[in-house]
Amino acid sequence: MKVYKFGGTSVGSPDRFRTLIGLINDGELKIVVLSAMAGTTNALVEISEFFAEGRREEAGKKCELLRKEYHRVASELFTSTTWAEQAHDLIDEHFNYINTLFTREFSRHNEKRILARGELISTALLHFLMVETGIPSLLLPALNFMRIDKDGEPDYFYIRENLRRELSAVTDEKIIITQGFICRNVFGETDNLRRGGSDYSATIIGAAIGADEVQIWTDISGLHNNDPRYVENTRVIRSLSYAEAAELAFFGAKILHPSSVNPARMKNIPVRLKNTMEPSDEGTLITSASEYVDYKAVAAKDGITALRIHSDRMLLAYGFMRNIFEVFEAFKTPIDMITTSEVSVSLTIEDPAHLEDIIRSLSSIGAVEVERNQTIICIVGDFRPDRVGSAPEIFEALNHLPVKMISYGGSENSVSILINTSDKTEALRSLSDKLFA
Repeated sequence: MKVYKFGGTSVGSPDRFRTLIGLINDGELKIVVLSAMAGTTNALVEISEFFAEGRREEAGKKCELLRKEYHRVASELFTSTTWAEQAHDLIDEHFNYINTLFTREFSRHNEKRILARGELISTALLHFLMVETGIPSLLLPALNFMRIDKDGEPDYFYIRENLRRELSAVTDEKIIITQGFICRNVFGETDNLRRGGSDYSATIIGAAIGADEVQIWTDISGLHNNDPRYVENTRVIRSLSYAEAAELAFFGAKILHPSSVNPARMKNIPVRLKNTMEPSDEGTLITSASEYVDYKAVAAKDGITALRIHSDRMLLAYGFMRNIFEVFEAFKTPIDMITTSEVSVSLTIEDPAHLEDIIRSLSSIGAVEVERNQTIICIVGDFRPDRVGSAPEIFEALNHLPVKMISYGGSENSVSILINTSDKTEALRSLSDKLFA
């Protein structure tokens, strides 16, 4: 059995919905994981923000605009009156439910309920369309089996046992449709796997059933060796190891959610990245195999804040690093990069939610400098310890730009470099010319 995941652009219009049928209706048993229609989650986030701010009239107006858009899609999608009416009724049911939440006090629980509507509607529409077309399919609610634990991590045992129980009831259907992104938490409440979590859902499901392959379908033919939004003449990387793919996803490759690699790696399940617009393209295959190449790809991660802690007390002292790390642990803020010298530590964070509290706490340890609007450039390739040379082409490519930090040796698969965000495009293009020309 295979798992197919389709993102929002793959269900972004009636024509895209119809295209999906040709991609999944091949007679093989598969689970199809869907995201919300393109733009829906952003709209629902905005609705939730209005609700949270007490701007209920604006939330209601935004909600009605989104309802009308879904009714338009349903009117174009179905040819029979029966299924068109069922689709319209389903849409109204979900949006009426959102409106009932506006009569209550705002809570994060209600916000999660609102955000779940996108996936619940998109999966139902595809199921209705397939039944109308005469293709047997089963709509399997993700809320019946997908759950996270008290730490927000997938409860793999619960997922595996409940998913297998649900699948045991499948009879003649070859296509099983379920939602990405949404789940229940340890209390049984509607929750989610955070933004981009449909990829995560697909690989968790793949790991739970021991899938032959997980396919992530988007609007681009696999992972490129650089960001095609900023660099011309990029090319698709045909094969990557799990570790290489995880590095690229974490450091900015938007085609793949960073968390999604690990479930597949745990069960050694291949992940293939495919393009709904060019289904014949083989895309990128991610497996445990490593093909050592000097330089494979470059990715960039924006929104980084750099902190530098300087203190003469670090010199020949022990326990100093522990004191720094405890600050970030206290405020539940992950560190991306870190470099040290005898009397200073430089590090980066992506989440600035607790930045002022972190600075205040670190000030008792040493002098703190902060730089915002930074970008991490990640170069994936062969950086094993026994490699001859020290990747001189990278530093030649960036020689004309100010480099703030370098992380080398922490990974066999990548080198990370911190630069000003204003220099990102120039850095990506220069690296492309030097490494891949």
